[in-house]
Amino acid sequence: MKLVILDRDGVINHDSPAFIKNPDEWIPIPGSLEAIARLNQAGCHVVLATNQSGVGRGLLDIATLCAIHDKMHLALAHAGARVDAVFYCPHGADAGCDCRKPKPGMLEEIAARYGVSLQGAPVVGDSLRDLQAVTMIASFPNILVVNVGQPFKTVQELVAYAKRSPGKLNFASAGTGTSTHLAAELFKSVAAIDIVHVPYKGGAAAVTDVIGGQIAMYFGTLPSAL
Repeated sequence: MKLVILDRDGVINHDSPAFIKNPDEWIPIPGSLEAIARLNQAGCHVVLATNQSGVGRGLLDIATLCAIHDKMHLALAHAGARVDAVFYCPHGADAGCDCRKPKPGMLEEIAARYGVSLQGAPVVGDSLRDLQAVTMIASFPNILVVNVGQPFKTVQELVAYAKRSPGKLNFASAGTGTSTHLAAELFKSVAAIDIVHVPYKGGAAAVTDVIGGQIAMYFGTLPSAL
């Protein structure tokens, strides 16, 4: 089974510091639904793993959260796409639960529900806690290293910049057809952006050129970037 795990806010829809509290505030990022359709067409089962602490904070109830997801599923269907399941944590940061990312509880539940190992399964998120959750279940999580001189500081800003300037940004990976290169191609597909691949023989040379500014960013494993 080819399983792809996506975060929701900041990956499929625009995020908000005030939380997504009702269906009207759920606005898809342009191209995200079509990217999920392409994943479906490639035989991937797409599921969501999303923190929704607005429920625990009393900003919305479960019925409203379900209504938001109903709107999402309808928009996906109109784009010829589908998400097989939505796993969410409704708790606040102080609840001490195991399901709220960066803890790996949601990812472990997905693995148990589908009866698969998540080793090597692509997990796409837009925050550090998404990466931290992956490190709990994967031996070598993929990371994105960006040159500090680039005009973006978050994944959402990166995607917006790439959409404004298609083909302008380049990225490195160790080799062609490697797991990190494929992770980068998945990111391109999900984000619906045009960035140019520059293959390297190894991660050390790629990171050196990212630091030096010859390459905008590097997709690699955590050990290769340290």
